[in-house]
Amino acid sequence: MLILRCPAQLQLLEETLRKSLPTTLPVLGTVMTVARGNPASHEVLVDSWPHFGIVLTRLRPEDHKDAKDYYINQLSVFYRDKGALQALLEGTEAVTQGKAFQIMGMQDGLDEAVQEVASARGLKVE
Repeated sequence: MLILRCPAQLQLLEETLRKSLPTTLPVLGTVMTVARGNPASHEVLVDSWPHFGIVLTRLRPEDHKDAKDYYINQLSVFYRDKGALQALLEGTEAVTQGKAFQIMGMQDGLDEAVQEVASARGLKVE
């Protein structure tokens, strides 16, 4: 996953996400915040640039102080391809498996994908 820090990249991503409202709303707010100074220490990750399949926003990993606090470890996601979501949940370090986390998104299939990956790993989903 690539971390977007460049203001021009963040602006282009913001414009792209606005075209898919309301589905992109959970990530768009964080992208806008990061592009405007990032007072909350968030980061924006994409699987590729500029043709991304998934956008993930989260607090910077160094700001995750409590591994059991899923409010602190909150992720927001927008994906164009369910396969990109599966890959994110199954194999990348973007989602820390050893910590409790909360994932937010407004797309069909998000709950099913999370349940599938969790059950394959023997994890509990609430």
